[in-house]
Amino acid sequence: MSSESDNKQATLALGTQPVGKLLFQYALPAIIAMVASSMYNIIDRAFIGQVVGPIAISGLAITFPFMNLSGAFGAAVGVGSATAISLKLGQKDYLSAEEILGNTVTLNLIIGFGFAVICFLFLDPILYFFGASKETIPYARSFMQIILLGNVVTHMYFGMNAVLRAASKPRQAMTATIFTVLMNIALDVLFILVLHWGIRGAATATVLSQTLALIYQLKLFSNKKELLHFKPGIYKLKRRLVKNIVSVGISPFLMNLCACLVIIFINNQLVRYGGDLSVGSYGIASAVSTMFVMIVMGLNQGMQPIAGYNYGAQKLDRVMRVLKLAILSAIVIWTIGWLISMFFPEYIARIFTNDKELIKLSVFAIRVDMLVTPVVGLQMVVTNFFQCIGKVKVSIFLSLSRQLLFLLPLLYTLPLFFGVNGVWYSLPVSDFIAANVAFVMLLTYMRKFKKQLKLSENG
Repeated sequence: MSSESDNKQATLALGTQPVGKLLFQYALPAIIAMVASSMYNIIDRAFIGQVVGPIAISGLAITFPFMNLSGAFGAAVGVGSATAISLKLGQKDYLSAEEILGNTVTLNLIIGFGFAVICFLFLDPILYFFGASKETIPYARSFMQIILLGNVVTHMYFGMNAVLRAASKPRQAMTATIFTVLMNIALDVLFILVLHWGIRGAATATVLSQTLALIYQLKLFSNKKELLHFKPGIYKLKRRLVKNIVSVGISPFLMNLCACLVIIFINNQLVRYGGDLSVGSYGIASAVSTMFVMIVMGLNQGMQPIAGYNYGAQKLDRVMRVLKLAILSAIVIWTIGWLISMFFPEYIARIFTNDKELIKLSVFAIRVDMLVTPVVGLQMVVTNFFQCIGKVKVSIFLSLSRQLLFLLPLLYTLPLFFGVNGVWYSLPVSDFIAANVAFVMLLTYMRKFKKQLKLSENG
């Protein structure tokens, strides 16, 4: 049997095999990959905090909006392409799926290069806007200069990984990510501990490890036996395909863009009410929450091809089944995160720093940040689900409501009454409100789905 027919079989299985088995099969590699990808950020922070010092961690935290902004463009193309490819494969339109692959490469090259050039030109003003001080800006600048040099690689690496998952190759996507992490750790040891390159060493390790993983991905897509592979004529941008990619990718783009704006505001409020070390404690607390965000994102990525394919094939009972399983799994994952954060925050903080003041601030930050997280799982899955089935407006609303409607006003008002603690309190309060809104939206659409399901069964 050829590789192409194997791929077709794997794709067709999305509509026939038990949903629980499929979700496990697709989500587990994606979860491992996402945990791995969050690991190398955590490892960078740990190396920098322990070797370079507490102010360096704060400098690194200043760069998070940059990473989010770059990730926003990457997600717009990667997630948009992956969803569009899943739907085309569900409709057995293999030619369009290949053209989307080619357009993904072209878009990543254009956006990755354009983003890097603009940010290089205005690097210092951007970093001050993001909350940098005279103490933290040398660290933030040193890190970002290297990261921006490799920006095209980063975009392409994340884009190709998303396409691999959509093309029924979750294991290869996982392999690429795990390789990146292991290589990043090895290079962190070399550049930071042996060569003493400091924060620049961490950035160089990140870019180099992603470059090597990208070479592996490009080799996979160069295999002509694969269902999706590189070939002449697929790289020219087509308005129809770009529109298709962007219409789906706009939701995660706006989500990441909002996350970027929110982090900028948090950093500035923390500097204003608490000082540079408060920004560092946010860097540590967000490392913890990011880990669990990544696990649920991996779960969402596993759900995406199953929900997308079955919705495209009008198998609505299977769509509902995968949604329920994903929500339950996400709640369990976040509950584990909550337990660890409530009972062992000091042990977590010590991974990143030996500074007593920073440990004290981080323990409080971790506990408050993770206070209501069991309900966050529901909000994340529901938002992603609406995206998977093409209900982009609903997905955008749910993505943005937590950040813009709830979190930003709270970030402004609560510190007026509670000082720096108000910045922290705003995080769990907005999480709780957003989860309830997502639940109400889900119930509304569940009723519509049930009606559709009855009609399809009777029909």
